[in-house]
Amino acid sequence: MGIGKVEVNNLNLGQGTPPEIERHLLYIGTTSKSELQGKVTRINAMTNLDDVVADDAFGDNVRAAQLNGKQNWTAAIYGLAAGEDAETWAEAVDNANLTDSFEGIAIVDPVTDKTDFDALQSKAEELTSKLGRWVFILAACKGIDKQAQTWSDYETAMLALVKDVAARWVVPVPLLNGNNVGVLGGRLCDRSVTVADSPMRVTTGSVLSLSEMPVDSAGKVLEMSTIATLAEARYSVPQWYADYEGIYWSDAMTLETKTGDYQYLEYVRPVHKANRRIRFKAIGRIADRILNSTPPSIELNRSYFRSVLFDMAFTTEIGGITFPGEIMTPRDEDVMITWETKTKVIISIMIRPHNCPKHIVVNIALDLSNGAGS
Repeated sequence: MGIGKVEVNNLNLGQGTPPEIERHLLYIGTTSKSELQGKVTRINAMTNLDDVVADDAFGDNVRAAQLNGKQNWTAAIYGLAAGEDAETWAEAVDNANLTDSFEGIAIVDPVTDKTDFDALQSKAEELTSKLGRWVFILAACKGIDKQAQTWSDYETAMLALVKDVAARWVVPVPLLNGNNVGVLGGRLCDRSVTVADSPMRVTTGSVLSLSEMPVDSAGKVLEMSTIATLAEARYSVPQWYADYEGIYWSDAMTLETKTGDYQYLEYVRPVHKANRRIRFKAIGRIADRILNSTPPSIELNRSYFRSVLFDMAFTTEIGGITFPGEIMTPRDEDVMITWETKTKVIISIMIRPHNCPKHIVVNIALDLSNGAGS
């Protein structure tokens, strides 16, 4: 070589943190406020919603979401106009996803037919196939018609609505109090807990701003017997405990099949979170020969993909109490790499959720073995 040369390159190792869209929901519903119709309006915990939303069902649910979302809550709303020629919720989802990404979508206008659940599931799958985005959907369902229905009539109608429905990314939420979708949506975004926590968690606190308890046509107030019937049918509903102050929540159950893995939103959300982060990791390895079929490369890349799981499994300790991460600490075998052809590689990843007590049995016995002189 005739002369000396120096070349300095900046290597991109893909070590940045992807943007967090967890706890960021889109609320879609009919509103009379024209300023909200046909566009995305971004709001947060500091937004004065009295200046933004109307005094209607849509506004009531958005307000409830903000209150229950608490600190650093963010969301977006997309208003629809009334009328046959008005924009549909499906069009609203597509338009909102042109500029924003969301962990979940809340449809505030009630579902009226079981085919609507299939449409919601199809839209969720479409977002994944077209945009690589994973979402869950909170689907409002009608509350009781207190002029015409008894609680028995209402239970029968609601059980028929979800019977034989399979929609694993959809959570049906009856508008028993009118703003239930907002209350649940906000509770799911409470940053004091993780995306792997059930809204049933009592120590999260009582729900906020839930409207008054409904009555049926006979004037009978909502009871836990009806709540239990609806929850058994896979609806997500408020609940309470006798002699224990406050109103809490049931599970957020999806319309998954009876033997499916994704019957609870607390399983769906961590998996969707891992999907998003691992997708970015995989994109960064396209046509990069750092990922190859040699044993050193396979081990390097197992660690590369497993790092997402370690981040999600991060635990904290306060006062000797360990607060678990979103998933269990990954084992070595939880990430496997298999080369199918010279250009196609399969990454297999196992995610393990923590156990969570929802049915607690306490057995108390009496010990009378002590003698008279004891």
